[in-house]
Amino acid sequence: MQYKRILLKLSGESLAGGSGHGIDPACLKSYARQVSEVARMGIEIGIVIGGGNIFRGLNGERTGVDRVIGDQMGMLATVINGLALCSALESEGCPCKVLTALRVEPVGEYYTRERAIEYLHSGHVVVFSGGTGNPLFTTDTAGSLRAIEINADILLKGTRVNGIYTADPEKDPSAVKFERISHDEIHDRGLKVMDLTAVTLCKENRMPLVVFNMDVPGNLKRVVTGENVGTVVY
Repeated sequence: MQYKRILLKLSGESLAGGSGHGIDPACLKSYARQVSEVARMGIEIGIVIGGGNIFRGLNGERTGVDRVIGDQMGMLATVINGLALCSALESEGCPCKVLTALRVEPVGEYYTRERAIEYLHSGHVVVFSGGTGNPLFTTDTAGSLRAIEINADILLKGTRVNGIYTADPEKDPSAVKFERISHDEIHDRGLKVMDLTAVTLCKENRMPLVVFNMDVPGNLKRVVTGENVGTVVY
């Protein structure tokens, strides 16, 4: 076993499956099974989840919603996804807590670093929702921030593709996958795997990062046990 504590970043869109919006029950169950399998190995798991399957602040701005209000709506969307994921994990027999960067008690507990680490130590999967609690920051940045705050061994970004490519492989069939890539090269090439604030946070705090395909059952376990899955960012 390579890691003791991980932070898994999942996009909201990934929960939508092929529909592009809402929560796909089969996808939710698959993710819960993968996370539960790794938790049973004794690995402490924090999860940051996005909300793009329900609402994206940037999209709201295009339709006349104020950017700050749109981002607040997006933060609430992540709470909905976090509750769904936590319920699915508990149905797999995996204890879970939802901590939120927004005060929405009793729906979720308000996030503090100390509370999160206490739950991780006690064997709970901790789902961090509400992003950073501030507008203008993505849930990618929240993932980097929470990984650093809880002293995770690594940040794992689960996506729909099996790593980082020279271009979007879903749009460009000639795109080439990177086995390893530096933070600086992501910046220089303008790759959209994570926003640059999140990448910079990882670089400045020496947080290891692996980008992999979460939609392949068993991939999460393969990553945490050291198999060569996805793209390593160094």
